[in-house]
Amino acid sequence: MGLFTNNKKLCSICGSPTPRLLASAVEGQNLCKECAAKIDLPDGVLNSMTLDDFREYIKCYDDSCGLSEKISVWLWKIGEVFMMKIVVAIDSLKGSLTSIQAGEAIEKGIKKVDLEAEVVIKPLADGGEGTVDALVDGMGGNMEFIKVTGPARKSVLAKYGIIRPTKSDMEETSTAIMEMSQAAGITQVTDKERNPLYTTTYGVGQMIVDAIHKGCRRFIMGIGGSATNDGGVGMLQALGYDFLDKDGNQIKHGAIGLKDLVQIKDDKAIPELKDCEFHIACDVTNPLCGEQGCSVIFGPQKGATEQMIKDMDHWLADYAKIAKESFTKADADKPGTGAAGGLGFAFLTFTNATLKSGVDLILHETKLEEEIKDADIVITGEGCLDAQTAMGKAPIGVAKLAKKYGKLVLGFSGAVTKGATACNEAGIDAYFPIVRSAVSLEDAMKKKNAQENLIDTVEQVFRVIKALK
Repeated sequence: MGLFTNNKKLCSICGSPTPRLLASAVEGQNLCKECAAKIDLPDGVLNSMTLDDFREYIKCYDDSCGLSEKISVWLWKIGEVFMMKIVVAIDSLKGSLTSIQAGEAIEKGIKKVDLEAEVVIKPLADGGEGTVDALVDGMGGNMEFIKVTGPARKSVLAKYGIIRPTKSDMEETSTAIMEMSQAAGITQVTDKERNPLYTTTYGVGQMIVDAIHKGCRRFIMGIGGSATNDGGVGMLQALGYDFLDKDGNQIKHGAIGLKDLVQIKDDKAIPELKDCEFHIACDVTNPLCGEQGCSVIFGPQKGATEQMIKDMDHWLADYAKIAKESFTKADADKPGTGAAGGLGFAFLTFTNATLKSGVDLILHETKLEEEIKDADIVITGEGCLDAQTAMGKAPIGVAKLAKKYGKLVLGFSGAVTKGATACNEAGIDAYFPIVRSAVSLEDAMKKKNAQENLIDTVEQVFRVIKALK
């Protein structure tokens, strides 16, 4: 053994004998075979390291403690040029930039400083308004338009997105991205029409039928902002379910029809429905009925009087009992069944559906976690960062996911409030408002101005990062 080792030259790291020939070295000091075997660094990096650097590297190697993150820090410290990967998932700056447009502006700002940086842009939304635009835009889908029955039973033009599977996709079916508010939203009714006794979700069902006919069997559905309280019956009628009165006739549209309901039949439901799965973006945990039910909590904002609330709550309870007779999944007490005036109950009872936090659902669909795993920096944000942001809005969802892997998280926004400091505690390491001078809100929100401000702010932040390398 002495033929191959040099007992006079000991390893500078562990003190073991070093090879007589072709010994690896750091700062001219030989390493033993065991320490040399732990080298997993480019030659240029190794040659630039001090013995102290390498000792820290070895310790981290032995302890398996955040090796990749440590290496990145060392690379910056010793000035080694390397390509950063930055993942951008920023919510829309409402009224100014879409999620993707904001992401592209951030990329331009980064590229002004580092042309070699890899920038990955992912769409971000919370399942509410803007979700369809964000996902379709960011995932290469197509927008579809269809005339449907609106909440006030007038024709409205609704849009939804379709994302077709690619050859590399695990999914074998097309996915429809929808917001129920496109067909039954409260913004679609005038003050005079705001009456949950008569507003209907029928148009939501028509959107689903249209998507099924276009090959979709998988649905991402946001159900916020409804004008309805019909328990999703209108939607189900459009899907072919029979909701019958004592004479065997279809009940009327709106919550008013529920008072006459005596029987529910599914023999005419469109057959393709059994092959469909619905992923519902829902941040509401209210049950269908009772003091925390949809009628009591959300009825007033939809135009309900005290008497209407009492009546609707009673009718919905009877509806749930009738549903339970033939549909075993019916559970009016389940959290989320009261979402969108009982639409949550309809999905959970009559379809293959799951309810999930809007942010979590979007993050899953965009496969953001896979990109974050090997990122150096994660960037997020929204129009205004404030205390509410820290309470679980989309940027915090991104930050939490990034912190799972110990990533640096930067936030950019049109404006911030004093309460925004809560975002630091929630995972955003530092945030930066992009407005650079006293201007009117109208000027600040102009698309061109917002783009330029975002580009310039990002550029300056990354100049600091570059200077610290």
